[in-house]
Amino acid sequence: MPERIYNFSPGPATLPYSVLQEAATDIVNYNDKGIGLIELSHRSKEFMAIADETDRLIRQLLGVPDNYKVLFLQGGASSQFFMIPMNLLGPGKKATYLNTGTWSKKAIKEAKLFGDIEVAYSSEDQSFNRVPTDGEYSVSEQSEYLYFVTNNTIYGTQFPHMPDKDTLLIADMSSDIFSRPVDVSKFGIIFAGAQKNMGPAGVTLVIIREDLLDRAAETVPTMLKYKTHADKDSMFNTPPCFPIYCVGRVMNWLKELGGIPGIEKINQEKAALLYSAIDSTDFYRGHAEKDSRSLMNVAFNLPTPELEAQFIAEAAAVGLDGLKGHRSIGGCRASIYNAFPREGVEKLVDFMADFAKNNG
Repeated sequence: MPERIYNFSPGPATLPYSVLQEAATDIVNYNDKGIGLIELSHRSKEFMAIADETDRLIRQLLGVPDNYKVLFLQGGASSQFFMIPMNLLGPGKKATYLNTGTWSKKAIKEAKLFGDIEVAYSSEDQSFNRVPTDGEYSVSEQSEYLYFVTNNTIYGTQFPHMPDKDTLLIADMSSDIFSRPVDVSKFGIIFAGAQKNMGPAGVTLVIIREDLLDRAAETVPTMLKYKTHADKDSMFNTPPCFPIYCVGRVMNWLKELGGIPGIEKINQEKAALLYSAIDSTDFYRGHAEKDSRSLMNVAFNLPTPELEAQFIAEAAAVGLDGLKGHRSIGGCRASIYNAFPREGVEKLVDFMADFAKNNG
């Protein structure tokens, strides 16, 4: 087997190697049952045990209150852009959104199909290089909820603290869930695609407060009602079994590391190494303002596009892969999610120093 490279991809992203090894065995022969994991019936006692354990670990790690449902849905996080307003809004109802990047902008577009949407803040004219403080925007008393994206993969920004507003909070945590503590009780809905911090693509985690389940109008299609899936414990139809299994294994890995407080410390240390390398020279320039910097996605530029292309190519040649920035802003981007090893950040920092010395 070739030596593993360091995968800085923004998603699907690197997974814990121990989880990959465990899955490789179970996908062929699960618990010596004589069939593979992905051949199990989703209603078998074996898979039901997997789903129950995954639910339990998520609740334990995040401190999910008893009056919340944990759902495993399909359609990617992007389907939540319309499912949320479809279930919670309607004619004459208003919601407030914060526009801090591509994914919030897409969510705003979908939400406008279902209600009156007020964009209380936007950093689009600043190339989405920052997130707002609480004092920079207000939320109408008529708003059903305040929607925001906690971490922006493309632009490398992150809310250092969650908004402190009286309005019901709804958050897309696709790229930083389980990376730091969060008070779930302050939110109506938290959702996240799995492929960054939880597992492979194919399942979307939705944590929803139970009183919100009955808000959907009768005209909402059955499969697009949260209540449909909550009433059947995500088994209304065949769920994405393998991704759910992987999420459970990643949650177990995370628990063994000391849970979310443990991984938060590791994430802070990794990000500090990388940002220090960027700030130590004028050769590199971070995209995000310092008080909005993400611990998950570090976006930066070099003096010219030509040097950026050279940097990406030479880094890939030494096993530092996936550093090309998003096509919308170019440059470089290092995604260092929970499972990304510290050694990979250290090797990138060393490479950056050598590249600046040789090309600066």
